[in-house]
Amino acid sequence: MKWIVIATLGLFPFCGCAPSSPSPDQIRQQTATATAAAARDTKAVAQGIVEGLRTKGPLNINHATKEQLESLPGIDGASADRIIAGRPYKNSEELPRRHIISRAEYHRIATKIETK
Repeated sequence: MKWIVIATLGLFPFCGCAPSSPSPDQIRQQTATATAAAARDTKAVAQGIVEGLRTKGPLNINHATKEQLESLPGIDGASADRIIAGRPYKNSEELPRRHIISRAEYHRIATKIETK
């Protein structure tokens, strides 16, 4: 009990120590930094919205052009040519089954393609 009282009294002088309030220049600088970050983040959000609106859903591999197929992740010109040559497809799972593309390539694009 004695030690608790001594420790409490020993910390008493530090209770009045608090950081000073920021100067107007510091406040102005912090506000400018926060505003610049908010503007940058807002621009990124707007670009994401535009890209999201441009996305029309899955790409139909039975009708897609070579350029559209090449826009898929991991699909190069040769893969796009193989996909076009193997048309028509009953479902997208035929791509790896018929060895048009690898199973790993298929998993990268499976949610981005369809065969309507």
